[in-house]
Amino acid sequence: MHFLEKIVIIPTYNEKENIANILEAIFSLHQGYHVLIIDDGSPDGTANIVRGLQSKYYDRLFLEERTGKLGLGTAYIHGFKWSTKRGYKFIFEMDADFSHRPADLEKLYNACRYEGADVAVGSRYVPGGKIENWPWDRRFYSKGGAFYTKMITWMPINDPTAGFVCYKSEVLETINLDEIKFVGYAFQIEMKFASWKLKFKIKEVPITFSDRIDGSSKMSKGILKEGVLGVLKIQWQSLFKNYRRRVKKPSEVASA
Repeated sequence: MHFLEKIVIIPTYNEKENIANILEAIFSLHQGYHVLIIDDGSPDGTANIVRGLQSKYYDRLFLEERTGKLGLGTAYIHGFKWSTKRGYKFIFEMDADFSHRPADLEKLYNACRYEGADVAVGSRYVPGGKIENWPWDRRFYSKGGAFYTKMITWMPINDPTAGFVCYKSEVLETINLDEIKFVGYAFQIEMKFASWKLKFKIKEVPITFSDRIDGSSKMSKGILKEGVLGVLKIQWQSLFKNYRRRVKKPSEVASA
């Protein structure tokens, strides 16, 4: 096994109720996962809790702190660049609030490591996937949004806004991450859209999604609006945008 094989990126903002428990749950799997926390200046002291746990999880737990609430998408982009630069082979997205079950990390990993997937999506909307503890209106908006996204983009993914994902490093090294512009739920759609456009194999893996128990949801009208309008923008811009990262020629590197 590659020493820097698997890393889980968890963006945080005011997750003091969950952060220690989610870290314990991931490391208790004993499957070699490293974790990168990207904290956007949580006023509740989330980063301080993580910092205090770094000696316990030495060389496995990393913390990047940013000033201000800069958005989910920019946090993941920061984490993707940090992780690929250090040579991790399988890079995961995951929430801190236990809506994604740590035990399901292995399902995503196996899909990429052994089953031919380049991107594995923890999906609520494939056979075997389900949602727990969500009110009917959130289910309606989520399922409707997924259908809407599929109709507009033609992307063959049933759960395009899913935030529980494993990427092979080759995918993140191929995508021009500077071209991913959205920060909310549309970010999740655009990352999958870019992967699909670049012909990477995407596999949906059934998971159980549970609503958070502790802490408060980060959902807002602005995020929902971005998701609705963002899908149209993603499809329109795809006519002109190249998601493939441009590799500099040796002569350009030498002159830089």
